[in-house]
Amino acid sequence: MTGSVRIALGLEYDGSAYAGWQTQRATASIQTLLEAALAPVADEPVNLICAGRTDAGVHARAQVTHFDTQARRTARGWVLGANTNLPADVSVAWAREVPRHFHARYSAEARTYRYYVFNRSVRAALAARGATWIRHPLDHERMRAAAGELKGSHDFSAFCSAQSQSGSSIRRVDELTVQRAGDFVIIEATANAFLHHMVRNIAGTLIAVGQGEADALSIRRALQSKDRSQAGPTAPPQGLYLWSVRYPWAFALPPSRSAIIGPLP
Repeated sequence: MTGSVRIALGLEYDGSAYAGWQTQRATASIQTLLEAALAPVADEPVNLICAGRTDAGVHARAQVTHFDTQARRTARGWVLGANTNLPADVSVAWAREVPRHFHARYSAEARTYRYYVFNRSVRAALAARGATWIRHPLDHERMRAAAGELKGSHDFSAFCSAQSQSGSSIRRVDELTVQRAGDFVIIEATANAFLHHMVRNIAGTLIAVGQGEADALSIRRALQSKDRSQAGPTAPPQGLYLWSVRYPWAFALPPSRSAIIGPLP
């Protein structure tokens, strides 16, 4: 695009009311909303590319997206202009002009997701939209030990959905932790990239471990089998957050400073 600039945005959203990131016919999506919010600010159509396409009901603390535009606006102008046109559950946190070789998806070095489980015998009110409720006690220490089986480079065929369009099911999981914070059990995964439903399938499998229905050996066997039926169930979407995306320092993107206010630690 002649004379255009590339703008990167940091975005946070509650995905409860949306069919996911990607534009879909006849259903509300984050991409559709944001493109519509940015178009009057840019005074031209805007086409967005994101770091990770979140599914229906999944949230983001630090989604990153970029677009090319002929418009010249200040960072503050992009942020305030977009947010004026967005609903309360979607917010642009920052904007920055980036080099033309920056790509929200392909320039990312790693992505981190968090999965929140509300683990109490009585259902939550404040956390109902932001965490998955498991009423029976979970053994988070057992979950933490079993999570070690999934670290490193593996064929994660047993942990991806049949709808996955990736050419390879090999992924490198750099970190996979499980911790308890009061009534919450938090699963955090960092990898170079994730397959479709991979984090939710890992979360569902680790929840089964915490309930005593699976163990580290069954996770190892599931990996080796490359058979989706050998791993645990797909955990519900409302507990999942795209937590952060790491880029090379040379792009100088703002750090993720936002915090969830309320019941989530």
